[in-house]
Amino acid sequence: MSAAITTPDQRYIVVRDRLWRRTDPNLSPEERQALIVRLMAARRAVKAAKQAERDNDAGAAEALTAARAEVDAAKVALGERGPVWWQDGAPDLNRRMVRTTPYAEWYAALSAGEPEPR
Repeated sequence: MSAAITTPDQRYIVVRDRLWRRTDPNLSPEERQALIVRLMAARRAVKAAKQAERDNDAGAAEALTAARAEVDAAKVALGERGPVWWQDGAPDLNRRMVRTTPYAEWYAALSAGEPEPR
């Protein structure tokens, strides 16, 4: 499967057979958008710091560390990392191969061409 799909419980997307936690649906659209803007700025800062490292710029390592910390903070605020946003006690399966999780049967059915449940 090439396109990202969402698990039936809406907690994860599946990309290249791996689960990735979705953004907390309880965030307001405005808060979500502000956090996405923050995340993208931090990702641009990571890219710039990596380029600075390649150019042997002084302070590039510190800038890269700070930029990566900002990416992490934004992802935690979005609910994609850190404490889970759901309340039913289900474990976090972020970054796991879908075939090794309780979603394996569902995903195998999708891979076999069965329609996605509604």
